[in-house]
Amino acid sequence: MAVPARKTSKSRKNKRRAQHKIKGPAVYWNPELGEYVVGHRVSAKGFYKGKKVN
Repeated sequence: MAVPARKTSKSRKNKRRAQHKIKGPAVYWNPELGEYVVGHRVSAKGFYKGKKVN
């Protein structure tokens, strides 16, 4: 079984872990509805891409 040749420093370890973050949803302002909406989803009022959806 392979083992590391050198110890991983705290700095190097933390730099690597800094990349593992959670992104929030892709929210943007929709001026037609006057509210924030999540991209690629039907809004609470039933609109998608500016059109009313059933």
